Amino acid sequence: MNTTNTAKRILGRTFFFGIVSLCVWAPLAQADALDSINKSGVVRIGVFEDYPPFGSIGPDMKPQGYDIDVSSLIGKTLNAKVELVQVTGDNRMAYLADHKTDMLLSVGKTPEREKVIDFSQAYAPYNLAVFGPKSLAVKNAGDLAGKSIAVARGTLEDLSVSKVAPSSAVIKRFDDPNGAIAAFLSGQAQLLVVGNDVGATIIARHPSNDPEQKFSLFSSPDHVGLNKNEPRLKQKVDEAIAAAKKDGTMNAISQKWLRAPLPADL
Repeated sequence: MNTTNTAKRILGRTFFFGIVSLCVWAPLAQADALDSINKSGVVRIGVFEDYPPFGSIGPDMKPQGYDIDVSSLIGKTLNAKVELVQVTGDNRMAYLADHKTDMLLSVGKTPEREKVIDFSQAYAPYNLAVFGPKSLAVKNAGDLAGKSIAVARGTLEDLSVSKVAPSSAVIKRFDDPNGAIAAFLSGQAQLLVVGNDVGATIIARHPSNDPEQKFSLFSSPDHVGLNKNEPRLKQKVDEAIAAAKKDGTMNAISQKWLRAPLPADL
């Protein structure tokens, strides 16, 4: 598990990359993106390949993850071949602006970003959450009373749980996320606060600890990011997401990769 990349992901949702303000956005006269996709038969989708379980390289050296499966759904709706474009937090907004990609996945919606790109409806949960063994009854902040909770000191996880935890909760702070995770796995702390992506990895790799997500502290759902003034393409993407939610496909993807059902209010 790469906690450095997880930290970058969280920071990327908190701060808007300055590069966006420097981008020159395409004029309205440019060809409609959906027409271009229909003509070429290819849709280029920007994804992370170093943020499991949303995107990573599998044992067969092919991309895998939540976003890869969602890309396939979008490709089918558009009747187009999916070309995955590997992006980073630093370059992905510029890739979209320069039309190196037709859309981006795993984009958190912020007021700053809404000024320069459009967003689909939410398709995946991304949150900081409390994790613990199934045998421990914890459903809300009040249930943290008297419990020990491992967090990385000074992080958003630390700030979020400190705001809601009762005074009798024992918050054990560690120098980095790995220290907090190790403390939870070894039984030094009853609960752990991490992102749901890290939590899903812990659930998959440590079944003997029988961990599960208890409740969310901070939510920033994932959306598909698109260039402004592409209403037809946005409508198609929204249709793909809505259909996948309705028929249970999106819930199956969430269960597969995040080890948790798709939230009912997403």
